[in-house]
This record gives sequence, structure tokens and C-alpha cells, in this order.
Amino acid sequence: MSPVTAGAPPGRMARLLLGLAVLCVGACAETRDLGTTVPRGKLPVDARNPFVLMNDGVHDNWQGEYALLMANGGGMTLAGIIVNTGGNSPDIDANVTGWRALVTAARYSGMQSPDPIASIGPSLTRPADSQFASTTPNHSEGAHLILEASRLSLPYRPLVVVTGGRLTDLADAYLIDHTVAQRVVVVASLGSLTSSGAVMNAPNGEMDPWADAIVAASYRFVQVSAFYDQLTDVPASQLGELPSNAFGAWMTMKQPDIWSLPQAADQVGVLALGVPSFAATVQSVSVGPLPDGGSAGPDLMVKQGGPDWLVTQVDSGESTRLFWRLLKDPGTYGGAHADAGP
Repeated sequence: MSPVTAGAPPGRMARLLLGLAVLCVGACAETRDLGTTVPRGKLPVDARNPFVLMNDGVHDNWQGEYALLMANGGGMTLAGIIVNTGGNSPDIDANVTGWRALVTAARYSGMQSPDPIASIGPSLTRPADSQFASTTPNHSEGAHLILEASRLSLPYRPLVVVTGGRLTDLADAYLIDHTVAQRVVVVASLGSLTSSGAVMNAPNGEMDPWADAIVAASYRFVQVSAFYDQLTDVPASQLGELPSNAFGAWMTMKQPDIWSLPQAADQVGVLALGVPSFAATVQSVSVGPLPDGGSAGPDLMVKQGGPDWLVTQVDSGESTRLFWRLLKDPGTYGGAHADAGP
């Protein structure tokens, strides 16, 4: 038994092997890319980093579809999918069923994907002494997947955990093993901008403020607090252009459920990672005082040379064009790539 999976429950181990094998393939391939560690965009990570996707519900945004398309046709490595609960998606069974339906549609269409895993654990409780180390961890499935997958990453290609929900599992992983912060970069669709930087509040930051504090202070952390109108990704007028396969049928079924709120575009984390031009304006920030309760994590304050990153403006033009190129390219589904022309 590998040291990575030693002690893992047998049921979970079987579900993790596919995602970890995919990650290993990507990591091993990187040995041929020594010396090319300069980021391709304005963030410290890019499409060459393996990533784990984490969210609650699947129906309100295109995060999962972007991730699968970019992993199958865009050269990215999707190492795992963690499904948990959130304020608008409190039913873990419904959430997992939705993600499995997406993955099934992708696989029937010739795409590859790790199995989504359910991660069950409540929001973390701030201890009386306000010390991270005194926090009781959940030991959740998601936390253990992050730990196991991160151990297969390379020092110059850390694992990226892209989130569109609460940060509980990431904080949980840190509480179990502090060294995970050396192997993981977090890119979170979360929070809102302020005159001095941003605050870790809605969307997504309000669900576990203590986890917000742990993650922002402990990991290399990228907060994406700029959004775009996700209804422009797949407008009703373009439904007829979707591919004639199970993936296209899934997207046709889902399109009416996409939220009209720009802040619901959880895919901004995936796009910030995978499309260099998407994160148009990025500022260095530092973490402010820890929250004293309430429904928000700490402030992120603009500071030259600060340890974290804040995306304050995005450009969705190239990402939407990429979305449709990958959707229409037979190579995304295991066929021959379409001629892209000169």
C-alpha cells in the first residue's frame, strides 16, 4: 500500500485512485518541463498546475463544465472533485447526485473525469483561545483527498484547490497536517471588493468565517472577487450550437437553471487559473485582523509585497471563446482535433 493512501478507508481509497493517477501522470510529465516555472499570467499558478475542484451545488454556474472541458481539451490536469454543502445547497445527497450526473454525461461523451466524492463536515468553530491549533478538525473526506493529492505534486508545481463554496475542507486539511500549506495554493471564488482591498464575505465567504481566517493566513491564497455575467457563456440563442452528445444534452438541460447573479459565477476560479488573460488586475494583499464572529472572514488589505493575491478585475472574452472552441472540438471528446486554421 502506498504511503499516500495508507490508513484511508477502503471505500474512499478506490474512489481516489483515478484522480490521483491522473495527477501522477501530469506531475510525471512535468519532469520534462524543468526550468519553465515562470507563471504565464499575473498569478503564482497557471494551467500547468494540477488542480482539485471543490463546490456544493452543480446547477447554478458553469464551474464544473469549464473544468472538465479545460481538463480534456485545454491541457489542464483535474485531480479530484470534492462536493460539500452550502447555504443554498444544503442537501449533500442532491449535490453529489448532480455532480455525478455531470461527470456521467462527460464520460458518455468520451471525456475523462475523476469521481466526485462527498465531503461531510460542519463549519468550523472558533475556539475560546482564538488559536488555529485549538480548532477541532472534522477529518472530512475532502480534507483527506487534498492531503493525499498534494503529496503527489511537485515542489515547483503545487496542487491548486479551486473553490466555489466554503473553505472548510481546506482549513480542515491544514488542521490535520500543517505541511499541506507548503504543497497547495488556493484559488477561491469568494468575497467582495472594498476601498482598501476586499472582505471574505458573500459569496461563499459567509458560510465559514473561521475557515476563511485559517486558509487566508496559512496557505498561499488567491481570492477572486471580480465576476462577470455568466449568462453570456451559453445564451439561449446558442443552445443549438452545443455538441450533439450527452455533454451537450446535459448543458441544454442545465442552462435555464444558471443564476443571473454575476456573483454566482464560481467558474472565475477555474478561469483565473487556466486562462492567463482572465485575471486582468491583481493586487498583493495581506490578511487583516481575525474576525470577531459575524458572517465574514478577515479583510484582505492591499499591501505591496503582501503574501496573498486579490483579483479585482477580470476579462471574460477569451475564456468564453475558449469555452466554445473546446465544446465544438472533437478532440475534447477523444476524437481528432478540428483544424484550427492559421
